[in-house]
Amino acid sequence: MITNRCEEPVNAPATDAVIVDIGAMERGRLLPEEWGDAIAAWTGWLTLRGISEKTIRLRRQHLQMVARRSETLAPRELTRPLLESVFAGQRWSAEYRKSMRSSLVTFYEWAIASGVAADNVADCLPKVKTPPPNPRPAPDHVWAQLLAHAPMREAMMAKLACHVGMRRDEVCRAHRDDLIEDLGGHSLIVHGKGGKQRVVPLDADTAAQIMDFCDGGFLFPGRIDGHISAHHVGKIISALMPPGWTMHKLRHRYATRGYAGTGNLRAVQEALGHASVATTQRYTAVSTREVRAVSEAAGGKLLLFPAAVPETGA
Repeated sequence: MITNRCEEPVNAPATDAVIVDIGAMERGRLLPEEWGDAIAAWTGWLTLRGISEKTIRLRRQHLQMVARRSETLAPRELTRPLLESVFAGQRWSAEYRKSMRSSLVTFYEWAIASGVAADNVADCLPKVKTPPPNPRPAPDHVWAQLLAHAPMREAMMAKLACHVGMRRDEVCRAHRDDLIEDLGGHSLIVHGKGGKQRVVPLDADTAAQIMDFCDGGFLFPGRIDGHISAHHVGKIISALMPPGWTMHKLRHRYATRGYAGTGNLRAVQEALGHASVATTQRYTAVSTREVRAVSEAAGGKLLLFPAAVPETGA
């Protein structure tokens, strides 16, 4: 018997499993009851930890997919061969595999502590090494083309990415009240990943453009809690750029130009809201001119450092 809490029972092949709809299934599909209850309790625990709703949704989707494809009735029934079979043959990117593994390891750590499972079967999965992508900041001609074709609203979205270094899901939530005045001029409170906030100083022109653009409320109102969706922001800005370029490359441009102008990687890290400098390094491209300067300095006659003086005995 298959049971759906939103529907009347329907006939199905006999089984000892009770299948329920846990309500959080985006696709309206059903899970075995023990899987459903465990995932619901785990996501509740993630909420208590302060994990963002977006991350929780992704983690939940990972576990739901594994539960369905493994055809097990409960977390404790998932074995190493079953888990390997779920992963085998999948054309997932390295980033997705890494994220999937993280979800499973975190879930089973919780499951063991909660008595839902005895072993962390996800430990069998090899750790995924993701090669750092090459920074690809949008060049001047791409930026100029974007501004030439962007309506006022879209131009403001693009400037928040290019001049403030904001992600698309930060741009969509930008609010007029986030613009504040401090001793150095104006700054913008940016609502980043995981509910974290950072304050990014603005140049005078960008601050004035924000004030002229919006008198109050969300800069880009919509139906997602009062503002436009992040997906739509990224889609419409990328559509205004040449093929192969995306809105995120404007953030790379911000990082690269900011580092070139200051030489301070830590300051760029703070402005971007990165937890690690290593992540910031992936955003900052080194110009050909700077690399050439290294070669010219190395091959030139000018000594940048004093020659070593041989030590003499006492």
